[in-house]
Amino acid sequence: MKAWGLLVAALWAPAALSAETGWPMLPVSPDLEDKTSLQRGFALYANYCLGCHSLRFQRYERTADDLGVSHEAVLDRVVFTRQKIGEQITTAMSPESAKVWFGAAPPDLTLVSRVRSPEWIYNYLKTFYVDESRPFGVNNKVFENVGMPHALIGLQGVQREACASGAEPCQELAVDPNSGLLTAQQYDQAVYDLVNFLHYVGEPMRLERQRLGIYVLAFLVFFGVFTYLLNREIWKDVH
Repeated sequence: MKAWGLLVAALWAPAALSAETGWPMLPVSPDLEDKTSLQRGFALYANYCLGCHSLRFQRYERTADDLGVSHEAVLDRVVFTRQKIGEQITTAMSPESAKVWFGAAPPDLTLVSRVRSPEWIYNYLKTFYVDESRPFGVNNKVFENVGMPHALIGLQGVQREACASGAEPCQELAVDPNSGLLTAQQYDQAVYDLVNFLHYVGEPMRLERQRLGIYVLAFLVFFGVFTYLLNREIWKDVH
């Protein structure tokens, strides 16, 4: 029980930390019916996240089939190693090298949306800002003293605190003009697509489970009515 308690505490620590920062969290509503968004999110993950973060509980083949992408396209544009389509989505970075470069191995992201919520990830990816005191030159408003670089800085651009000098805590951020490949609206969409994909990965069976649940509930209602009528008919003669 003690070990289980420590595990739960470790998983929820980042969420608690974000609450302590007081950053106003923007809402986000994932849409697993939007296959185009999921496909874009898959591409973003492969290009900007897979180098460090694995999805070791998810397979390329299952992902391709669910998202409506051909196996050939995934092998040509997503799998940058010699992995086969049926293998798990893992990074080529060794844990030993990761510890040397980052101080700790980057976490697997398969269940990140279930542990921290899509809202947390969305705001986390939007709130990196320049902080020269940090080892990678950036900090984060949702996860203070973050221990990773801003992987999407090339897309978003260089973001800085935009408060008057001495204002603490600063809750305003601004991106340097023309420092990123995407506009603010395009970057918001890119982050949403990536969060949408990670939400899907957290439970690939979610849509099927929800659809099946409707049929199960409908059957229970029908069976309940039938049982009630049968029970009333049986006991009618008894009374």
